[in-house]
Amino acid sequence: MLYLGENHIVEENQPAVIASDMIPLIALAGQPNMGKSTLFNLLTGLNQHVGNWPGKTVERRDGHFTLNGRTVRLVDLPGTYSLTANSPEEVIAREFILSERPAVTIAVVSAANLERSLYLVAEMAALDAPMIVALNMLDVADQEGIVVDVAALEAELGLPVLPIIASKAVGVRKLLDVVDGVIDGTILTHPQSPRIRDDHVDVLSAIEELVAAYVPAGYPVDWVSLKILEGDSDITGRMQAALPADTWKAVHNILARHDDAFLAVASARYEWIGRIIQRVISHPKVGQIGWTERIDRWATHPIWGLVLLASILGFVFWVVFSISAPVQQWLDGVAIAALADWTAGALSSAPVWLRGAVIDGFIGGVGSVITFLPVLVIFFAAFAILEDVGYMARAAYVMDNFMHVMGLHGKSFLPLFLGFGCNVPAIMGTRVIDSWPARLLTILIAPLVPCTARMAVVAFIAPAFFGRKAFWVTWGIVLMSLFILVLLGALLNRTVFKGQRSSFIMEIPLYHVPNARTIGLLVWQRTISFIKKAGTSILAISMVVWVLSYLPGGDLNSSYLSRLGHVFEPIGSWMGLDWRLSIALLTSFAAKENIIATLGVLFGGTAESGLSVALASAYSPASALAFLVVAVLFIPCAGTVAAMRQETGSWRWVLISIGLMLLISIIFGVMVFHIARSIGL
Repeated sequence: MLYLGENHIVEENQPAVIASDMIPLIALAGQPNMGKSTLFNLLTGLNQHVGNWPGKTVERRDGHFTLNGRTVRLVDLPGTYSLTANSPEEVIAREFILSERPAVTIAVVSAANLERSLYLVAEMAALDAPMIVALNMLDVADQEGIVVDVAALEAELGLPVLPIIASKAVGVRKLLDVVDGVIDGTILTHPQSPRIRDDHVDVLSAIEELVAAYVPAGYPVDWVSLKILEGDSDITGRMQAALPADTWKAVHNILARHDDAFLAVASARYEWIGRIIQRVISHPKVGQIGWTERIDRWATHPIWGLVLLASILGFVFWVVFSISAPVQQWLDGVAIAALADWTAGALSSAPVWLRGAVIDGFIGGVGSVITFLPVLVIFFAAFAILEDVGYMARAAYVMDNFMHVMGLHGKSFLPLFLGFGCNVPAIMGTRVIDSWPARLLTILIAPLVPCTARMAVVAFIAPAFFGRKAFWVTWGIVLMSLFILVLLGALLNRTVFKGQRSSFIMEIPLYHVPNARTIGLLVWQRTISFIKKAGTSILAISMVVWVLSYLPGGDLNSSYLSRLGHVFEPIGSWMGLDWRLSIALLTSFAAKENIIATLGVLFGGTAESGLSVALASAYSPASALAFLVVAVLFIPCAGTVAAMRQETGSWRWVLISIGLMLLISIIFGVMVFHIARSIGL
């Protein structure tokens, strides 16, 4: 008997693993916002791996679960709207199905938006691969007053259609029973794919006759011919290389005479979808208003939408300080300090250098970074909830007018919003922007969005200097950073990009209840990633900092690190920063978390009162405020630099970005320090 385990689906009293060469392969396919990732997380739980597809920066998710005594491999294909080579995601999805030949492909569609969902199904049906349809989001459809006749849809598609609510695990067991039947061959699928428009049937047949002998193994001849006819650049280029010159000339002549063929292909699919929708969908009564429309009256309003967005961001920061600050203070002043004291006693007879390396280097560095783990967890959870509930697209919509100031549009806000989590995926997320100038401009300004690592530094230091006013200080620094982002974007647009603008088209998904499992797994994965970073790169930097602070004679003030810091101290003094704060900023290039790690090393790991108290006694609030401003605006970390180099394909733009941020951080650091000191901070 099957049951849903805590992390994955298992079968009671059955072996969990079989030989790797016998593991069936299942693929999950679907358009964005269909709940595909929720289903993947439900089935695999912690038994999943996240990486990139070979040679691509597109995310790849693999996992496994146990079904009827055998391990099943599950691959979550990139979300795509079609299988035409318009993006790397679409090529990856179709090539995986054609080359890897999954035992079954589950097409995840939304009951609340079935008309749009079926376009991908129409393309997949032509691949001649075993497929079933998971009709997801029945609860969302019900909220909107939409009813789907599942039996009629199954008859129209010629495929098993399984109604599910992935977020609640409803119907998933039956879905897996059908998957098991398809794998075993006891359930056969006979997909009904749309025919091409009647006036192009002979054209398609002519192309099929010409290319049939040259189509690669595993590729359906009719599908390849259809792709050539609709102008798919990838398939057309590959077949041109494979065909003899005279055969390709004949194909090319046919295409030249029917340059509107792509319309015949697309219109046939839309007509097919339209007929199905008429037969299987019962729409809401006239005048009935769903929850999405009700909420969007406020969320997408040109004024109240902005108020709501600002309120949501403010609430997130308030929660961070309200919940994480006490935990952070306890970790810093009690747990880490107690560990340092215990270690000092345990190593009392060890050499001085060893005690320093362990207590000041390891505990003082990595331990200090671990203390703001609560901050990161809350940030990760908050933005995961906003994404999962469907609010992110609304945020992009209401920010469209502000984006126009920089010659951008609301779609650019999506990767910029990702920057609050991490600037690296923000840079990679610019691929959703069609215009290259707009994409490049977004890449250049993205590092100005304060990521969770920078915000964690602010959340760690601000309360020590500003107490209950730390929230307002943080909010002010964030607003300053965003103001600079808009100002710089507008300036670059009018000077470098000559005022270019692009259009804005994006999908607004329906609202739905966020899935706790999906959010929990996302927070878990990012937290584990951070802990691994703390145990590797941050540890390495901490130890290097300690070694430089110890050599040559064991005295910090005469160490190599001190000498290096004094080189930059004249610039730092403009902002009230001494050599120790200057060094902390320099080490942040490897990772922004290194600011706290470096300060933990420089101020020692044995302070009973904790690092935050030590900092508050060493610097004035004016210096601290200037330091926080510079830390948020300082040059991007190494990971962000690498992502910028990869996405722009040039070091020129990377160096321009670094130079701009270095200049901006110094200018605003000096301004903030002198203004703060003039008002008595």
